[in-house]
Formats: sequence, C-alpha cells, structure tokens
Amino acid sequence: MGRKKPLKEDFQLKERMKIESEVFDKNTLLSLFKLMKKGIIGSVENPISTGKEANVFRGKTPDGAFVAIKIYKIETTHFFRRKTYLQGDPRFEKIKNNEKEIVKAFARKEFKNLEICERSGVNSPKAFYVLDNIIVMEFMGEEGLPYPTMELVGPLNGKADLDSILDDMRRMYKEGLVHADLSEYNILAAEKPIIIDLSEGVVLGHPHSEIFLERDVTNILKYFAKKGIKKDMKKVLEQIRK
Repeated sequence: MGRKKPLKEDFQLKERMKIESEVFDKNTLLSLFKLMKKGIIGSVENPISTGKEANVFRGKTPDGAFVAIKIYKIETTHFFRRKTYLQGDPRFEKIKNNEKEIVKAFARKEFKNLEICERSGVNSPKAFYVLDNIIVMEFMGEEGLPYPTMELVGPLNGKADLDSILDDMRRMYKEGLVHADLSEYNILAAEKPIIIDLSEGVVLGHPHSEIFLERDVTNILKYFAKKGIKKDMKKVLEQIRK
C-alpha cells in the first residue's frame, strides 16, 4: 500500500489545480504560446497572487530574468459590474458589449495606465507587453520572492511611505490619471511603496474621477491614521490637485 500524501501537500496541489483551471483556458494557453514564440516570456511558474478578476504568476524571459504575468480571467461576470470604469475614457469608447472583449479592454487599460505611471515617475511596475487578457510586466521583488502587500506587513518607513504614496498620486493626477481602487491591498511594501493593480484607473474625463480620487485619499489616510500617522484630508487633496 502506497504512502498517503500529507494533508498540507494534498491541499497545496488542489489549490494549484484550482488556480490553473480558473485562468488557463484554451484561448489563454494559445496567447501564452504566442508570447513564448515572440520571445516575450520563456516560462510561467508559480502563482504570486490570486483575485476575483485576475491571477498573477511569476515567470521568466527566455534569458532567465523574472517577470510578472498577469492573466485576467475570461470566465467571470465580475467585469460587467466594473464597466463604469471604462466610461469617459476615449481609449475605450468602442468596446463591444461582450464578456471577452470587456476583459481584454481591462487588460489593455491597465497596460496603458502603467505606461502613464512610468512616464510620470510613479513607483509602479514597468509594463512590457499586453496580448488579449495577459499583461507581462516587471517583477517586483528580490531573488525571485515578490514583495508583500502593505496590508500584510504594514508601512516599512512610516510617514515617509505615506508621503511617497501621496506624491505618486499627485504625479498620476498631473498626467490625468486616478487609480480609483487604491488602498493598502494594492500597494507593495518595499524600500519605496509600489503602487499596483491599475486596471480600474480612470482618466480625468471620467464622470466620477474626482469622487474616485477622494475615495483613494480617504482609504490611504484612514489606513495610515490607524498606524498613528495623520494628515488633513482637505490639504492632501489640495496638494494633489494643484
């Protein structure tokens, strides 16, 4: 009689199979194959994070450098509830009203928003390539290990981290972009905080851009206030908008 797998090992295997079944449909596998043929990626490795909309995997380029591979889930209705984030954005005025096209639009949206962040000097991952529902971007971590979110480990540098985040929000706003989903869950704790997950980021032409900005600021100030670091909401908004 063979040795039974330890419960922990069995659970980890089931979780990995569940994650892979959620994102690796036929079309996604074909897109990954295209990215390999183009020399954009060489391999897809272990998952870094999982979510309702997308999973992020660590991967490697053909020459062995680490990259992050974000795969948006095609088989989800979650994006239909997020369609309002595409409104007022001239980049996405002619999106077809079907699930696959909306998911692909969000992937392109995040890619373009990351490009804006790079141009404006925001501390965020550099976007390398987008194809269908897949974004290949800079791996944020050290020695193959990803940086944790601020929600898990807290700010590493206290007030300096808050100042850095608010400065990045000001840079985005100056370039006409609002994150629209910013919180400690979408910031990586590193030497300088790294802003991630920009799929919902909106241009200032969006009808709710200012409401989203105020919500982002509220989330950040509320989080840091719990850590004993406080700033005035009105003054922060004035600094970002000036």
